[in-house]
Amino acid sequence: MDQDAHLQLGRCPHCNVARPNLGRRTTADTWSSDQSNRRYWVVYGCETCGGCILTVSPWDPSGLRPITNIWPSSEQVDNSVPQRARQFLQQAISSIHAPAGATMLAASSVDAMLKEIGLKDGSLYKRIREAQAQHLITAEMAAWAHEVRLEANDQRHADEEADLPNEADARKSVEFVQALAQFLFVLPSRVARGRSESK
Repeated sequence: MDQDAHLQLGRCPHCNVARPNLGRRTTADTWSSDQSNRRYWVVYGCETCGGCILTVSPWDPSGLRPITNIWPSSEQVDNSVPQRARQFLQQAISSIHAPAGATMLAASSVDAMLKEIGLKDGSLYKRIREAQAQHLITAEMAAWAHEVRLEANDQRHADEEADLPNEADARKSVEFVQALAQFLFVLPSRVARGRSESK
């Protein structure tokens, strides 16, 4: 991918809109004090949310500028998270702009994670309590999981007395599920990989 007039991304890393219109806003050349490490920077702006994306490429007099880094990058769920839970979580991240849907997907991801670690009986409520009782998650994580579960229940059952979640509410739910994924799958996977590499 090169630094063209428009940046081609599948989703905006800020608002997650699909195929965002990301136009070039400004550019800059930089180099180190000894005149080495010359780089070309471009800032792109999302026409939907107004968020900016920064890209960098090595400076090349021919004008070829393959992008080497993008900030912020789009959120991707680690491959160590089991497939079903990972898909629910990735879809929740991608649908933040539709908060009720993102909230329900976040709860589905929690449910899939708990089933993956062997807690398959009963309701999500029971599985969360069982995970806490078995010390698989902390009391604080269980309380947060229950918040996500209740938010999703309000949306699933179209509770007339419950407010619709906003984007901040959906982000909070997704944030918890990302933390749970790290705790249950990503960190243990990294530890196991690190230990095997050190042998």
